[in-house]
Amino acid sequence: MLSCLARPPLGRLAFPLCRRLAAQPAASPAASTAAQPSSDSATASSLEARDFFGVQQLFTTKTLFDARMHLGHTVRSLNPQMNKYVFGSRFDMCVLDLDQTAVHLRQALNFTAHIAYRGGIVLFVCRQPPLVHMVDRAAQDCGEFSCSMAWQTEIFTAPTMIFGQEVRLPDLVVMVHTKDKVQYRDHPAIIDAAKVGIPTLGLVDTDCNPSLITFPVPGNDDSQDSVQLFLNLVKQAVLLGKERRKAEQGEVQEEE
Repeated sequence: MLSCLARPPLGRLAFPLCRRLAAQPAASPAASTAAQPSSDSATASSLEARDFFGVQQLFTTKTLFDARMHLGHTVRSLNPQMNKYVFGSRFDMCVLDLDQTAVHLRQALNFTAHIAYRGGIVLFVCRQPPLVHMVDRAAQDCGEFSCSMAWQTEIFTAPTMIFGQEVRLPDLVVMVHTKDKVQYRDHPAIIDAAKVGIPTLGLVDTDCNPSLITFPVPGNDDSQDSVQLFLNLVKQAVLLGKERRKAEQGEVQEEE
């Protein structure tokens, strides 16, 4: 059975994804309206602003360099789709263009913050054993969900069969590593998310296919330093969206 962590407050037991999601009924039109910020003008302004949540201030290109985000795989393993993100090579290893990484990462973080601001569910997915603990912790810290076990296609394509009732699917899937560890293929969660129209955000190394990801972020997906930075930034984006949503809801209640 799928084993995933979702955030209760620290110190409490984390529940499996299937139990937590099954407890959330499928969203009705009325529920979807209620999940959005109550102020229409505030929602409109958030979409019109270039950087409504201030995610551009979360990092610099030097921050990415210090975390070794620019280090790719060998030249012979380069995916042709990643050519446009490669700055060059050194000692037969690809070097990614961090200027492009910064642009794509800011776009991805802005989208993530908007999802959290609108009351969306974010699911972190990773199968790499050395990275699983960091993924689960990041999901806990921002009050979202994570899946670090073998993926079941039915989670997205036939959720009633898995959970025994209609459930609300995630609004965004964050792929920390877009490859399946066991068979070294494209992670099936990416394909399943596309089937049901769920956008994906992923850290794509030089051996990955960025065309499969809605918001690809070119970067080193093997180093714990780069993955930890990526997770921290996504976590901060989620928290920024939730904090802004909470603040605006408090202002509306005071006015009433």
